[in-house]
Amino acid sequence: MHGQMMYNRDLSWLGFNLRVLQEAADADVPLYERLKFLSIFSSNLDEFFRVRYPEIIALSILSKKTRKEIPGSDKNIAEKVQDEINNQLDFFGTILHDQIIPLLQQNGIIFYYDTSIRKEHLPEIRELFLSNILSFIQPIYLDGQSEKNFLPENNKLYFVITLQENNEGILKQAIVNIPSEKTKRFFTLTPLNGFNYVIFLDDIVRKNLYYIFPGLQIISVYSIKLNRDSELHLSEDYGGNLLKKIERQLKKRDFGPPSRFLYQQGMPLNLQMFLSSAFNITNDDMFPGGRYHNLKDLLSFPDFNKEGFHYKKRKTLATPHISNSGDIFNILLKEDVLLHFPYQSYNPVLSFFNQAAIDINVTDIFITLYRVAEESHIINALISAAKNGKNVVAFIELKARFDEANNIRWSRIMKNAGVKIIYSYPEIKVHSKIALIRRRKDGIKQSFAILSTGNFNEVTAQFYTDHLLMTTNKQIAKELTQLFKFLQLRDIRKKDKKIDFTALLVSQFNMNEELEKLINEQINKAKRGENALIRIKVNNLEEPGFINLLYKASKAGVTINLIVRSICCLVPGVKNESENITVKRIVDQYLEHSRILIFGTKENAQVIMGSADLMTRNLYHRIEVYVRIEDENCKKELVKYFTKQWDDNDKSVTLFPGFEQKKADNNKGEKINAQQSIYNFLETR
Repeated sequence: MHGQMMYNRDLSWLGFNLRVLQEAADADVPLYERLKFLSIFSSNLDEFFRVRYPEIIALSILSKKTRKEIPGSDKNIAEKVQDEINNQLDFFGTILHDQIIPLLQQNGIIFYYDTSIRKEHLPEIRELFLSNILSFIQPIYLDGQSEKNFLPENNKLYFVITLQENNEGILKQAIVNIPSEKTKRFFTLTPLNGFNYVIFLDDIVRKNLYYIFPGLQIISVYSIKLNRDSELHLSEDYGGNLLKKIERQLKKRDFGPPSRFLYQQGMPLNLQMFLSSAFNITNDDMFPGGRYHNLKDLLSFPDFNKEGFHYKKRKTLATPHISNSGDIFNILLKEDVLLHFPYQSYNPVLSFFNQAAIDINVTDIFITLYRVAEESHIINALISAAKNGKNVVAFIELKARFDEANNIRWSRIMKNAGVKIIYSYPEIKVHSKIALIRRRKDGIKQSFAILSTGNFNEVTAQFYTDHLLMTTNKQIAKELTQLFKFLQLRDIRKKDKKIDFTALLVSQFNMNEELEKLINEQINKAKRGENALIRIKVNNLEEPGFINLLYKASKAGVTINLIVRSICCLVPGVKNESENITVKRIVDQYLEHSRILIFGTKENAQVIMGSADLMTRNLYHRIEVYVRIEDENCKKELVKYFTKQWDDNDKSVTLFPGFEQKKADNNKGEKINAQQSIYNFLETR
């Protein structure tokens, strides 16, 4: 019964992207940060078409009986998704055209966006084209033979050009690449009358096409772009017979090629049909778009160092008792350390690995790597440690979507340096963020553990909100040792999963059972008339079983406060079902990424943090790790952190049935911004 009271996963995710767009529309957000939010929206939408849209089409044509097995699914879902995307794209256009471009002009910047170019700039544009751009141009005629050898590359920009010899010759179609990956997407032109000018690479190419096709008449020029499917890991979201049915549908539509073909609005139908045939694209994959694609490139819009264009930079908070000591291991022997990024410096984590690499007492280093920085200090420390004779074991996830190439590159470098590499298994994905260092000093064995909500990545730690625990807790160290042994076994199908985890909650082992126990404890408290409270902060909440447990708790009288950044399939505020559940979403300067679960009130609360979102793939098809926080100071800190987020009335929205999200009405009271409030708290504690 409850299982069917579920938001559709994809519409919920699009609700998050709408929330991103709302930040771009917010006049209180600095101008260049608004451009950045437009860029994030565009990038997210590209990923949606690469990762989710092929599956949506496949699901929409499944039988009614099969669809019933998928909560939140219906046969009209593809149409609803497309309607929502179209509405959002209209909103995007309104923000850019009616708000941001006029504001740029008010600030002395003219952005040539589908507007006529001043004649004074035409010689400069021609010079830029001939000297900087033409060498990257590769025109191709679609003349039957060539089109067999040409397919648009994923996410690359092209013009399709209709040409004619004289006024009577046969029409020809040609493709010209817009080489944004080889050069800049935006160029600054000579200032005129006190204004700076910015032009798209696209328009520089468009204005100089006659150099590419001398003697031919250019009849029309339309921009196009293709999104290709990224590899889907359907087994992470579905199982058994249902998985086979969805895979069959994907194969029927020749899964793997295009998922979205964007063409400039106004392209004649006969040209659309020609391209559909030339590139083997179905009508379902073709979508009208604007004059410019890949507007994620707005992130690189030229910066003229104008005052107030960006968020005020917060100084990263140091942790003096760690940095002043210079010996992270001695500190951890006395106390647990809990760090909050990006508010606090990532340096203690780098120090941890760097010191381990050269410490003569360190014998072993174990780590899981999911997404690492391109120039990773942590990996360089692991390489140094291996060269210094230590046993270094790195479990590296090769299926970290869109980071596969970087992970493969680093795994080869590490392997050559003597690091023992354990690759991911086809059957399972390791998403946990854990590390363990073993040390032997004066004959005494010591273990130092790290458990994090985010990746071991010093770059993303500057703008993702995450928590990281460093501890010498013996039980945690013992259980991490067992988990790393488990991960090193070769054949996952023969692995013994009878490990007794208590300090850790590990998916595939005890996570689901322990979460159910914790929820049931609150249900029993409510039934006894005691205050019962569940507070959860995650990126995504989608797993039907967990959602049903929350519905059950709500009906029993448990107050449930959820902060869910992206996908939320739970429907809050429904009478007699979920009326005790409130869901909020926060989008602000930093990307909310941490996962905290708090069960109970005041000092009796059980506090848990870790890597897992509450999705089918995380709870059933990955290795995820939560850790119970035992240290009282760390516990209080995480509860305070959650409370400050919950109190936000500036950048949070509350979700309501029907995909509605409303901002708090804070006209009468004090404006509370969670991210600033957390910074202030950490700065002064």
